[in-house]
Amino acid sequence: MTLIQTFARYATILGIAVGLSAVATAQPVPVTLKKTDTGWQLLRNGQPYVIKGVGGSGDKKLVASLGCNSFRTWGIGDDTKKMLDEAQSLGMTVTLGIWVGHERHGFNYNNAEQVGKLIEQARDAVTKFKDHPALLAWAVGNEMEGFKAGDNAAIWITVNHIAAMIKSMDPNHPTMTVITEIGGQRVECVNKFLPAIDMLGINSYGGVPSLVQRYKERGGTKPIIVTEYGPPGTWEVKKTAWDAAPELTSTQKAEWYANAYRKTVMENPNICLGSYAFTWGFKQEATATWFGMLLPDGSRLQCADELAALWGGTVPANRCPRVEPLTLSGPDRVDPGQTVRVSLKATDPDNDKLDVRWSLSSEASEYNVGGEHEVTPPSHPEAIVKSSDTEVELKMPADGGGYRLFVQVRDGHGGAATASLPLFVNGPEPKFKATTAKLPMVIVGEDGNKSPYIPSGWMGNHAAMGYDEKCTINPHSGTFCSKVEYRAPDGFGGIVWQDPANDWGNAPGGRDLTGATRLVWWARGEQGGERVKFTFGVLGPDKKFHDTATDNVEITLSNEWKEYSFKLTGKDLKCIKTGFVWVVAGQGKPITFYLDDVRYE
Repeated sequence: MTLIQTFARYATILGIAVGLSAVATAQPVPVTLKKTDTGWQLLRNGQPYVIKGVGGSGDKKLVASLGCNSFRTWGIGDDTKKMLDEAQSLGMTVTLGIWVGHERHGFNYNNAEQVGKLIEQARDAVTKFKDHPALLAWAVGNEMEGFKAGDNAAIWITVNHIAAMIKSMDPNHPTMTVITEIGGQRVECVNKFLPAIDMLGINSYGGVPSLVQRYKERGGTKPIIVTEYGPPGTWEVKKTAWDAAPELTSTQKAEWYANAYRKTVMENPNICLGSYAFTWGFKQEATATWFGMLLPDGSRLQCADELAALWGGTVPANRCPRVEPLTLSGPDRVDPGQTVRVSLKATDPDNDKLDVRWSLSSEASEYNVGGEHEVTPPSHPEAIVKSSDTEVELKMPADGGGYRLFVQVRDGHGGAATASLPLFVNGPEPKFKATTAKLPMVIVGEDGNKSPYIPSGWMGNHAAMGYDEKCTINPHSGTFCSKVEYRAPDGFGGIVWQDPANDWGNAPGGRDLTGATRLVWWARGEQGGERVKFTFGVLGPDKKFHDTATDNVEITLSNEWKEYSFKLTGKDLKCIKTGFVWVVAGQGKPITFYLDDVRYE
């Protein structure tokens, strides 16, 4: 089935579904876009509405008290209804995200079956939530175009089709898609391929002060919303000699947030309809504090106070403490065990007594740029010899490599400040120790979603590949299996189950599978005679973080389910980063095969 045929099929299904839908009991609040003589205006229930928003899972009552009127999601989950209800109770709105697949995660926009599932999922979400009074808009996708040119027409056509479907189902809420800044061919593709998109969401960090001007210069015509903004990202700052990214203090970040809001929303109200600050909460991304507006205990950082003032909300009477960049008394590259002294200057606008906490952690081995999950590096409390509110003395660890000193300052009234400093110890870096796995570990099957191994390592001719991990056609056990397609007569394709996702040996991860005696999988061909190579442990010792064992076998499949396995007894399984792999070479015709019950036992 072609992509166009798929769209036609689901449009027919949609028409039937809409015709038979039950009358919703909730009453939607209409949201519209108005074109004025000077630009654009967003109206909610007929009244002008400027988005003063955040993105993240932090305390919504707190951010509402600061003047925030909206938050966004990146997808639909089991808690979506609960979030909408909470927003309604707080007088807030929600831009609901419709997650759209990423090619770097293995999604294939030329696979009609995968695209069809996206359409179904979007239709289900709209059916469930279109009449909720807290709904503000629909955001179809987030950075699905990737981080290069962003010119894959199949992606944009799919996004536009979903948006058009949403508009046919829900005339009360505008549509939006969210892109990664505006480089490459993004603006041109939006103008060309997305007539069903009403507003353009743009995620921007270091470039946000000039975003509106650059968008106009690129020929942008749609009104925009800044859907993520904050301090410059790790990819935008000058690195140290050992490639570590220096982090701004929370005081410096506060000015970034405030300036971003002024330069986009306040100075360009006729094209920028509002913004969502990132992230209302905390997450490990380079550091645990880089993009967070809150600390794990809920303490707010100064950026929250600055935005409250700009939003016209209630600025907390007790304001957050301020910190200056940490001052190092000597070199930032030292020998193992060497003493390092660092001083801090912190002040509090309310003269509160400050609680100062120091910590030293290993530096993140790699900085992600797509918000992927990152492992929290280990900490080294033994390195802190003595500390005070103004200074810390460290005895640096014996292992070589990058480290980062952190300080967190709290005022006892819900306010906090942060700073960090990268350091380096000369000498060989320690060997990574993988997390011990709990056996049996299912990789493909009913419990495969609990596995750390992700089918993210697509190899070869991506356009010819298809992978459906929820196929219901004759599973070996349970309710589903995985369906694999390779549609080209030549070339090759394959998928690697990786931990962490999208890593080819540059980041720590994997599992210690010591104690496993077999890697088992069940497979069958659609016709029989399909030749498939199966393997695990494809990262060799030339990689910084590699597999400690490997095996492979090429099998000719039958059209009946059959069990296969690798014997693991005697193998060094202390770090397996690529837990399962299939590879096929072109066999003169398209082939399809099925996998189920892949597990270490």
